Amino acid sequence: MTEMTAEQSEMPSSCAWTHWGGLAFLVVVLVAVFWGISSTLSWMTDGQRMPLSQLVVEGQHKHVSSTEVRDAVLGLAPLGSFMTQDVNAVQHAVEQLPWVKQVSVRKQWPDLLKVFITEFKPAAIWNDNALVDPEAEVFPANVSDVQKPMVKLYGPEGTEKEVMDAWLDAENILKPYGIEVASLALNTRRSWKMVTAKGTRIELGRVDRANRLHRLGDLLGDIEAKGRPIEYIDLRYDTGAAVGWKHNPEQE
Repeated sequence: MTEMTAEQSEMPSSCAWTHWGGLAFLVVVLVAVFWGISSTLSWMTDGQRMPLSQLVVEGQHKHVSSTEVRDAVLGLAPLGSFMTQDVNAVQHAVEQLPWVKQVSVRKQWPDLLKVFITEFKPAAIWNDNALVDPEAEVFPANVSDVQKPMVKLYGPEGTEKEVMDAWLDAENILKPYGIEVASLALNTRRSWKMVTAKGTRIELGRVDRANRLHRLGDLLGDIEAKGRPIEYIDLRYDTGAAVGWKHNPEQE
């Protein structure tokens, strides 16, 4: 029988200590790593350590002020830190401003918030209390914010594009005749009415709008040549037109 030496008899005990020592070391390393990650995340998400303290408003914004954008952002109470603040929330808050059409928001290390604004471009006044852009999108901006005269369009909800297209068609037809459109309206009975820049009301009816506009161009010069102020011109006939004159006591 082979005899075991003292060194050989102690090997299992030494291996066990080595195994448990390595395991303990691994646990310590994992705890240290976890603590380090946790501490780092806690530091990075602490609003007092990394607050968003700078705001830059970019883009061509004539009607939207930087103060309005700042107030909209600060309305997100409480505003998060660089790491925690949701840029989608900032975007949604700024989009509520009347003249804002599109918003792009991004953060820049370490404390900067950049907001890029695209404003609506008004093409006409809609129903006297809103504006509409060239894509027929209505936005609830203050009509008095527009300095230059604009055509007034009217129509039921959902007819914005139809009325916009009808106005552009009328402009193209009447421009060679020197007639300018001041307003165009579509009522709930699907009947069209127009007012020229000189204040003459034009009844166009429901159908054959293009031909009636051409007829207006052909007749208006002869009607105005009579020298009497015109109240309205009714084109809801197959040919010709009915003319209503303004009351003028001096002429009578």
